[in-house]
Amino acid sequence: RPHISTEGIPYLEKGTRCQYQMHIYEMPFYYIDYCLAQTAALRFLLVSREDYEKLEAYTQAIFKRGTEIAAKQGLILVDTKYEFGKRDGKVILIDEIHTPDSSRYFYKEGYEEKFQKGEAQRQLSKEFVRQWLIEHNFMNQPGQVMPEITDEYAESVSERYIELYEHITGQKFVPAEEAGDIEARIQKNVSEWLSTR
Repeated sequence: RPHISTEGIPYLEKGTRCQYQMHIYEMPFYYIDYCLAQTAALRFLLVSREDYEKLEAYTQAIFKRGTEIAAKQGLILVDTKYEFGKRDGKVILIDEIHTPDSSRYFYKEGYEEKFQKGEAQRQLSKEFVRQWLIEHNFMNQPGQVMPEITDEYAESVSERYIELYEHITGQKFVPAEEAGDIEARIQKNVSEWLSTR
């Protein structure tokens, strides 16, 4: 995961605590030692060194672009994850990026003050859903039963995601006018898009 400084500026710090001179990422609120993941990936041949270096370069470039877009909306892209695969021998980016499902955003306004006081930051992410599940005694452990999600709560989640969309993109959310089978509509739209590639 990329990370930011307390000023909201992404940076990398070289570490020497493992065999391959890996990166160590230090977050304001927690600490991630990334060298173990990279060492394991290389040692167990999960990825070649050449591909790993591409992954690292792609990750930094995408994160840099994401922080620039977020900054224009008064947000800080705090952390995120990217998923990569290979197709025809080439490393490719797969799945969504910079959405609340994979990323956390803090509001830039008031960030420094809250950081200095040790207060929780105002954030845009799916964290509120996770907290709701925890409050209802569900942490995805064996034997736990998923709590019932009421229509009222589902509506509140939709409203929060619309807020997230509008803050991150700077655009007004316009609901689709089409009614009917949502799953079929998604499948149709994705299939049509893929057919043009």
